[in-house]
Amino acid sequence: MTDNSTRLDHVVLWVRDPAAAAAFYEDAVGLEPLMVAEYAAGKASFPSVRVNEETILDLAPLSLAQYMNMVPGGTESAGHPVNHVCLSFPEDEFDALRARLEERSVSVSGFSYDASGARGPAKRSFYFRDPDGNVFEARHYE
Repeated sequence: MTDNSTRLDHVVLWVRDPAAAAAFYEDAVGLEPLMVAEYAAGKASFPSVRVNEETILDLAPLSLAQYMNMVPGGTESAGHPVNHVCLSFPEDEFDALRARLEERSVSVSGFSYDASGARGPAKRSFYFRDPDGNVFEARHYE
């Protein structure tokens, strides 16, 4: 595997109590909690847990569902176990993915810039749905 291979960046899980979920993943699963104090202090929208050096699980409260409007129907995703899956690509593969989706008339969101992820701020990202309605985020860091 090379540093520029496609890999899983993060998965956002809908949870009823993000702090309790972080404690579960730390205590029961052995994952490192991230941003729990910042979340408790109101300085972060949600905490995360680190799966490995490249992958995190974001623990999003159901109250954030109203902000999931980057794709049609996204606001209805609250209550489902997974909010979205993020895949990180090298820049050229990121651009090629967006082109392939557009060629196939798959709706894509506008770009986000510097969104925080498992490896820090991503240069660009966008969202799309798969044929089953699952929401995906694609991003690149370099």
